[in-house]
Formats: sequence, C-alpha cells, structure tokens
Amino acid sequence: MLKGLFSFSGRYKILHQTWFAFFLTFVCWFNFAPFATTIGKQLHLAPEQIKTLGICNLALTIPARLIIGMLLDRFGPRITYSILLIFAAVPCLATALSQDFNQLVISRLLMGIVGSGFVVGIRMVAEWFPPKEMGSAQGIYGGWGNFGAFGAEFALPTIAVSTAFLAGGTSNWRFAIAFTGIVAAIYGVIYYNSVQDTPADKVYKRPKKNGALEVTSVKSFWAMIVSNFGLIFALGLLAWRLEQKNIHFLTLSQMYLTWVVLAGLFAYQTYKAYQVNRELLIGKKTYALSQRYQFSQVALLEFTYVTNFGSELAAVSMLPAFFEKTFGLEHVVAGMIAATYPFLNLVSRPSGGLISDKFGSRKWTITIISAGIGVGYLMAHFINGNWPIPLAIAVTMFAAYFAQAGCGATYGIVPLIKKEATGQIAGNVGAYGNVGGVVYLTIFSLTDASTLFTTMGLAAMVCAFMCGFFLKEPKGSFAGAFEGELPESTPHPTVLAEE
Repeated sequence: MLKGLFSFSGRYKILHQTWFAFFLTFVCWFNFAPFATTIGKQLHLAPEQIKTLGICNLALTIPARLIIGMLLDRFGPRITYSILLIFAAVPCLATALSQDFNQLVISRLLMGIVGSGFVVGIRMVAEWFPPKEMGSAQGIYGGWGNFGAFGAEFALPTIAVSTAFLAGGTSNWRFAIAFTGIVAAIYGVIYYNSVQDTPADKVYKRPKKNGALEVTSVKSFWAMIVSNFGLIFALGLLAWRLEQKNIHFLTLSQMYLTWVVLAGLFAYQTYKAYQVNRELLIGKKTYALSQRYQFSQVALLEFTYVTNFGSELAAVSMLPAFFEKTFGLEHVVAGMIAATYPFLNLVSRPSGGLISDKFGSRKWTITIISAGIGVGYLMAHFINGNWPIPLAIAVTMFAAYFAQAGCGATYGIVPLIKKEATGQIAGNVGAYGNVGGVVYLTIFSLTDASTLFTTMGLAAMVCAFMCGFFLKEPKGSFAGAFEGELPESTPHPTVLAEE
C-alpha cells in the first residue's frame, strides 16, 4: 500500500481527499485552544470558565458521533461529510462573533458536532481498502487528519498576529477562527463534487434496520445498553459542571431539568434499540455463526479509545495553557510548543495502523501500545517549571506517540467487526473518545495537570490489562477482501486503474 500512497488516482485519491476533509474539521474543532488565554483576558473570563469551554467543545460530539454514524450508514459518506463541512462555518462564525461566556458556550457546543466528522471517513476508507491494509489506511486517514489539531495550534496564532492590524493591533483571533469555518465550507462543496462512496464495481451495504445498532445476541444487547448509559452519564457530568460555582451557565433547576431530558433520551434510545433487536430478544430470530459479533469487543475498543483519543483530546485542549503557565511563556510560543503533541499525528497514528497490519496480531498491538500510553503519562506527571523545556517536550512527545498510535491500532480493528454497521460501531467507539475527553477535562478543571496526567496513565495501564486478557482477534483480520467481496488480487477495472 505504501508504494501507492503518493498516487492521486483510484483509491489513493479518495484517501487523500478524505483525510483532508478530516483535517479541516479538526482545525475548526480545535481553533479555540490556541486563543484560550487571549479570549479569557479580552472577555474577562474566569479560569474555571475557560476550562469549562474546553469541555463544551467535546460534549455534543458524543451524541453527534452516534447520529452521524447512523446517517452515514444510511446515506453514505460523500453526502454526510460534505454537509458536515459546510455546517462547520456556523459554529466558527458564532465563536468569532461571541461577546461573552454564554455565547461562547453555545458556539463551542455546536462546534462539538463538527468533531464527529472523523466517523465518516472511517466508513469511506473501509469501502476502498481491503482488511489486510485496514490499519495502514485508517492510520493515514486518522493521523493526517488529526494533524489538523497541530494546524490549529501552530498556524492560527500566526494568522491572528499577522492580521492584528485589522483588530487595532491586538491578536486577531476572531478573524483566524472565522477563516477556518469559511475554508471548511468551501471544501465541503469540492468534496461533494469529487468523491464516490464506493469503487464502481461495489455496492454500498446499508444496515437492514435503522435507528439503533443491530446486535446478534441477547448478552450483546444488554452490553450495548450499558454502553449507551455511559454516553448519557458523560453529558450529565457536563451539565453538573456548568452549574458549579464560578460557572453558573445553568441554574440548579436547569441542571435537574437537563438530567431529566437526558434520562428521557436514554429511555428513547433504549426503546429504539429494543425495536431494532425485538425479534432477537423474543426468540424469533437467530443469527448464523458467520453473522455474529460480540458487543463486548466493541466495548473494549470504546475503552481503548477513552485512553488514547480521550487523553489526546484532553492534552491538546490543556497543553498550550499548561506550557504557558508552567514555564512563563508567551501564548504564541506556548501554543507552538504544545503543538508538538498533535504534530506527531503525521507519523504516529499511521505507524500504529501499520504495526497493526505487519505485527500479525491486532490484539497484541493495541495491548502493548496501551501500556506505552500509561508509561508516557505517568512520566508527564512529574513535569514542573524546573524542568528544561526540551525535556518536557520530549516526555510530551513520548506520551503523544503512544496515544496516537493507539488510535490507529484501534481503528485498524473497528471496520473489521461488522462491515455494514461500520458507521454505527465507529460512532460508538469515537463517542467514547469524547467521553474520555469530557471526564479527563472535568478532572483537570477540578484539580491540576499533575493529577490529570496520573489519571490518564493509570487508566491506560488498566486498559492494557483488559485488552491482553479479553480482546479477541477479529475474524479475517488480514484477508485480501471483506467477506462476500472480490479479493484484491482479482483483476477488476478499479484496481487496474490505480496500479
């Protein structure tokens, strides 16, 4: 696969166009972090309010990834990604025009929807690449797309400073943030007119039922319900945080009302899951062995994504301010140093997927990488102002490599569980990455960076243990094609065109 990576025809063209779409959604999603302290000073925000905005940035991505996953499986990635990119202009412009904390909360909650774009490309890449190359292809998609977080932290402060003359000589963060949304919307139109959901000789497989994930055993049904509760819990935790002192975005009664709404959402979600799986639950339907999958494996992948992508979200959101305060740096310099964390996505996430392809065991790849995440964050726990800055950067990059490689290894497995439900499964796993981000940033908002690093490190160690003992190697992990499809070695027009 790597030999054709720099080709811009056939499936490689789709890969490049799709990772760039993901890149732009991440630039938009993370366009607040580089300006957190500057915005805080200009709009007179308390430190707790700034931290809360970081949590708001992640919150709606949790339900959005589930919804986008269902829409994706039904309508296809081409139209889904295009609409999402165009929508990105709305929260970007809303953030740029915000004048107080309440307006920022609303705009960043909406921005969380844009963060669900990652799920769309997972299905698109799975349609164009065979299982044996899934880790590498998904790693490149995710890694080069995640590089958008670096683009936001490194490039946006420069744009803001270079256009300061338009803002009376101060950092023009409003222009920089608005600019990202406009570029994303333009590319959304381009993407719609230049990609296809599948190669010409393949049929796009849709789930037979919509509204919830179809499972293949009663045990898996109840595991899915517990998993759904975890997502609702994370949103309830955010509502609680928004009611706390120094925040007061919600009153106590509004917080309780939000909890009631979330309880209703969970009940509705459970009802839809029952509708989709009713025949299974009442014993009228059984699945052939070849059609079955265990939701417990999805749940384990959700936990791995909490520890790798969830920790990445937390780190990218807090590192600029962490370096600025710990070492007394200017916000532009601190942002550029903190950008070393997302910078590694360019190689670390693809390498995680590549190792998953070449190592011969996707299970042990994710197990070993999860242990590396734990070691990295436990080392970062000891960073303080007395450290040489290069050493602090080195430790940060060590943790970053394993966290991002873990993301690539996780999504080297996700599309192999059940092809036609890849969007929904990817949505569930991706949503738990945001659950991790919300929980970790809530811990950070209540404690300090040292406690955050320790928590993320210990969680990763527990994850490594569970993967080693309970994760199973997916069926057909290294096959030349998905079940029921022509193997890659079989000549057909699409393959001939790209060689």
